[in-house]
Amino acid sequence: QVQLVESGGGLVQAGGSLRLSCAASGRTFGSGTMGWFRQAPGKEREFVAAINWSSGNTYYADSAKGRFTISRDNAKNTVYLQMNSLKPDDTAVYYCAARRAPSLTTATRSYNYWGQGTQVTVPS
Repeated sequence: QVQLVESGGGLVQAGGSLRLSCAASGRTFGSGTMGWFRQAPGKEREFVAAINWSSGNTYYADSAKGRFTISRDNAKNTVYLQMNSLKPDDTAVYYCAARRAPSLTTATRSYNYWGQGTQVTVPS
């Protein structure tokens, strides 16, 4: 089993920044993939960004490109999501997810492990 714990959410004004963290523990893996997803009220969970643990290759949703950066610290088993230029549309619960396969994927069903989520609120 893999346990994922997110932190770093909060309320930030439009144009501001936040950095989310996701700490992984348990049977962690060196070649898998970590992803960030988000879910706004009344909407489906959507992909934000993903990173491969070993290669560091990344992939972003169009909504995240140029504003968000995903990174990892292998020594700490932690993945980060740096979010800049935040907009009200970024308001959502942000989830960290993990899968053992190395390929970057945007599909929620492809991820085996999920954190509990952290709320990000950007008032309009």
